[in-house]
Amino acid sequence: MQFSPRTAKLLDSGVPKMAQKLVEEAAEVAIDAVRGERQAVIEEAADLMFNLTVLLTELEIGPCEVWDEMDRRKKLYGIAEKLPKDR
Repeated sequence: MQFSPRTAKLLDSGVPKMAQKLVEEAAEVAIDAVRGERQAVIEEAADLMFNLTVLLTELEIGPCEVWDEMDRRKKLYGIAEKLPKDR
């Protein structure tokens, strides 16, 4: 698969850097949401989804695996919610 130079650089940077970029983008989405900046949320969400896609690609996790987990949760809880933490 051919990647753009920017994407190739991110893939070459390793999982820790990919994870860091993902966290940074998530924070930007949250900040813009609190500020009520709708267009900025859309733009940052696209960046977030890009970085998540890169990380999932590196980990060889396909989108269908994520959606399967969402479907599993929906069957358990009626909605695809976050699972409770075991304590």
